[in-house]
Amino acid sequence: MRLLTFFISYFLIGCQSNSSFGSLEMGAEQLDKYIGLLEGKRVAIVANQSSEVHGVHLVDTLLSRKIHIEKVFAPEHGFRGLSDAGSKIDDFIDEKTGLAIYSLYGSSKKPAKNSLDSVDIIVFDIQDVGARFYTYISTLHYVMEACAENDIPLLVLDRPNPNGHYIDGPILEPGLASFVGMHPVPIVHGMTLSEYAKMINGEYWLSDSLQCQLYWQEMQNYNHQMHYKLPIKPSPNLPNSQSISLYPSLCLFEGTDLSVGRGTKYQFQILGSPFLDSCGFSFTPISVSGAKYPKHENRKCFGWDMHKTTFGKELNLSYLIDSYRQYAVKKKPFFNSFFDQLSGTKDLRKQIELGWTESQIKETWTKGLEEFNKVRQLYLLYP
Repeated sequence: MRLLTFFISYFLIGCQSNSSFGSLEMGAEQLDKYIGLLEGKRVAIVANQSSEVHGVHLVDTLLSRKIHIEKVFAPEHGFRGLSDAGSKIDDFIDEKTGLAIYSLYGSSKKPAKNSLDSVDIIVFDIQDVGARFYTYISTLHYVMEACAENDIPLLVLDRPNPNGHYIDGPILEPGLASFVGMHPVPIVHGMTLSEYAKMINGEYWLSDSLQCQLYWQEMQNYNHQMHYKLPIKPSPNLPNSQSISLYPSLCLFEGTDLSVGRGTKYQFQILGSPFLDSCGFSFTPISVSGAKYPKHENRKCFGWDMHKTTFGKELNLSYLIDSYRQYAVKKKPFFNSFFDQLSGTKDLRKQIELGWTESQIKETWTKGLEEFNKVRQLYLLYP
């Protein structure tokens, strides 16, 4: 019965033409195509500051259409997207709407059963950036699991993946699964959230091999090679397109002693530490809103300015290898315990420590990426 419902969902909403002409239209913007699923229902929304429809928040948009919104669930960084990475988010009442906002990044990362008693359907509308360790896909997993366990359908309103034009990186090893990597996918998976939700269902990744009754509203005039500049930053430390483009490569440095620019105006666009040889560039992280107590706070860091650096269709390991070598010469600790979770494998750290080249390391990813891409093709909605 679940599989039958899944395919009915596809034909009701998911099966729509994707022309190569015309302006990009978000899933959330196509109200008339999905609002029938919400009318007369008690609706919960999973949303943050990126959940907008033509400049108006999705919650306000649906309320203006007389949709009964019962409550809102908020992911990491909170409903307004202002909280530090990793900071616990508490429940609260939204002053503007009076709605209860339930945190999915506090004491629980999964909607509690008692919070779903008065919900008929959940809508998920969040801007992702296409990296395995960006936690919105983990939130998607737990929302789908809660829906499956409580027999509640889920509607995903699709948005572009700004890193959707390539796949790269090691496949996550099962023993390293965590909230920054729950599924056997590479660091860069090349899928939108609707496509990813289909994969979670289709590969039976939910607990007890459950499947969620899944609907999606796909975009119009989108393809995976399209360049998309996000109108709203998806989290406090990804302020622009450059930071989002570099993020899949530079986030690995969160598992090292190097700063990625948290506590500056150039998060994920600069890289350095007090222990690197000066490359003609320096910066000093300070505590600011969205980045309290940043790494190397109030210390001068030397490294690289990457405002105009491009990595194309691949992860870049050269800065990781170079900075490790400098630390090794100075006998300074480089990796921390978070690195293996971020990379999703114990091999990458060992390969760097053994002096492997970037090409040697990436050669070990080839078979896994080929196998993943075969599976990925089964769930794609866009060319």
